[in-house]
Amino acid sequence: MIDKIIELSYLSGGLLPMMGVLLLITLAIIIERSYFFYFVVSFGDALQRDLQTVGPHNKNRISELTQHYEGALQLSVVMAGLSSNSKDAKVITSHMEEAILWQVPKLERNIWILDTSVTLAPLMGLLGTIIGMVHAFDILGVSGVGGSATQMVSGGIAEALVATGMGIFIAILAVVFLNHFNKKVQEFLHQMDLLKIMMTNRLLGDTAS
Repeated sequence: MIDKIIELSYLSGGLLPMMGVLLLITLAIIIERSYFFYFVVSFGDALQRDLQTVGPHNKNRISELTQHYEGALQLSVVMAGLSSNSKDAKVITSHMEEAILWQVPKLERNIWILDTSVTLAPLMGLLGTIIGMVHAFDILGVSGVGGSATQMVSGGIAEALVATGMGIFIAILAVVFLNHFNKKVQEFLHQMDLLKIMMTNRLLGDTAS
């Protein structure tokens, strides 16, 4: 088994092990971001439900919620609203929008790696296959056009195609989760926008403009 892996690595010009590293990095990002977004979105949903039960001008109740959801990213919007002493809805909203923008980099952290894997993995696989085919045709040039040489070439080409297959597999895996995480980012931003409106309504009540 190890000898076969070494042979495939040689045929791909050393690109197959590099693709294995790329696969491990991709999987690590997928696991970390899946865990991150699961808890972030869950906390946001719970915070929205609890904030919905708070009446206008009830800062004490909102302050209690901040203690319960300490550490949640969405809490930054609530804290920005509470810390604003203004009675102007536009000013309060501006403070909360600033808080939202501060959280965006945390959402997009390392997602660019998946975007890179979508493009890079198939290209690495194609290059590895081309290198493997060059090796295979070198055998044909040295051995002549005999039956055994033809079998060696066809076998070499088949093994070289493993690099392309692996590259496509990594790209498919990466693009599926890239789209999933982009959807989660949009879901988070929707939560933040909703919390911003809810906070404005609860802080100003009928005086909101």
